[in-house]
Parts: sequence; structure tokens; C-alpha cells
Amino acid sequence: MLNIYGLIGEKLGHSLSPVIHEKLFNKTGFSGKYNLFEVKRESLKDVVKGLKALGIKGVNVTIPYKLDIMKYLDELSPEAKKIGAVNTITILENKAIGSNTDYYGFGESLKNHNIQLKGKTAVVLGTGGSSRAAAHYLLDHGIGELIFVSRNYQKAKVGYRDFRIISYQELHGIRGDILINCTPVGMYPNTDSSPVEAAHLKQFKVVFDLIYNPRQTLLIKNALAMGVEVVNGLYMLVCQAAKAQELWNKTTFDRDTIDQVYFEVDKEMGP
Repeated sequence: MLNIYGLIGEKLGHSLSPVIHEKLFNKTGFSGKYNLFEVKRESLKDVVKGLKALGIKGVNVTIPYKLDIMKYLDELSPEAKKIGAVNTITILENKAIGSNTDYYGFGESLKNHNIQLKGKTAVVLGTGGSSRAAAHYLLDHGIGELIFVSRNYQKAKVGYRDFRIISYQELHGIRGDILINCTPVGMYPNTDSSPVEAAHLKQFKVVFDLIYNPRQTLLIKNALAMGVEVVNGLYMLVCQAAKAQELWNKTTFDRDTIDQVYFEVDKEMGP
């Protein structure tokens, strides 16, 4: 029997998730198919009912629904409750269970690039679902100072009332160790955009852009031009996908398998 999985979001033409999941299926010999399900906001309330009706075993959730999908789920995992965002749904015994594998993927990417957090200053661009997962990982692993940058201060303050929030205009006066882009600015097809001015990047030692398509966003290109260490979102994407399959199929992936999938996808993306 071929089990069906997928990704729900708004605009999914850029997604590499089907390629990654198919490779993970092949590594385990699991019979699965991963599809893209573009959903309009007004239809989001019906998604969970649809997944159950169609017998779909699980889905990932991406921009802009990682927060909004939560109220339609039957159950949340402990980490999803803590983070306040869901990027993975498992359908089990007609229950839709929300989890967050972005937390794991983000952490594994930091480890893979040997980025130290203890006592450091991190600046996070954006206050959506991905930023919540990144922020909780940073806090759980000893970050010294955490600053959020938002275009909508009042809205951001509602969900991040215990944190320092600044505007993009204030960023020029901030120095830190790691700048993390959790916004979609610069993502395909709008590749000529960057969330921050190039001049700001010299104030940081590492720039981590969660975007993976293109592999070098304008933000990353600008950082490289200034000699700043960079990380893109591809390794995080592969790791969170592997963790999602572990939840869906009660399997496990070792580091070698995850690395193999990452290198295969990275090579296929080209220069």
C-alpha cells in the first residue's frame, strides 16, 4: 500500500520537500508518496478534515500556516505547545497531532556548522513560526542575549512580550554573533531582495538564512562579500524532514543517511 504524505502552505512552487522525502523513503525502503498541497487561507479550517477523509498519514506545514493551523488540530506534542508553532502533522487513529521538527532541524544545522551559542548574542529576523522554533532552541542552549527584529512592533509584542524587539531601522546600532533570517524575504522567485541592508552584516560573525532556494540568497551573497560565515537552510530542511518521517513511520535515521540525502540534494541544485 502506498502511503500519502505532503506539504501544506500557500505558495509551494519553490519547495524541495518532495525530492527530500522521496530520497528518505528510498533509504528506508518505505512505500510513500509526498505531494504539495497549496491551500488558500480561507480553506485552512477544512484541511485537517480533508487529510483524515483522504487517508493521508502526515503532512508538513510551511509559511504562512505554522501558527494558524494549531487551532484545528486534535492534539499538540509537548514541544509544539512550548514553541507555539507546528510544522508537522501526524494523522494517527483519526487524530491530527501537531509537532515541531523545525526545532530539531535548526539545532542540527548549528551543530553541523560548529556554531557555538553559549553566552553569544543572536538577532532573529521575523516573529513567525520558524522564528519561534529557532528562538526556543537558542534559549534552551545557553544563548546570552536574544533580540527580535520585526516590521510590526505592536503585533510582535503580543507573542514576544518577554523579549527585546526592535525595528529594522534600529538594527544598524546592534552588534551580535549570529544573525538569523526567519523571514521569506529573498526566497525564490523574489531572489533580488534581502531583509537587511548589506552594511549591517559586518556587525555579525555568522549569518544563518533559513531559506534554501536559492541556496545563495542575496543576504548570503552580501555576507560572503564581507567575509562573514554563512549557513543556508538546506541542512535544516533535510533534518526536519527526517524527524517528521520518524514521527510518521516510527523509524529512525542515522547521521550518515541524513548527510547522504543532504549531499545528493545539494548537488542536484547545482552551483
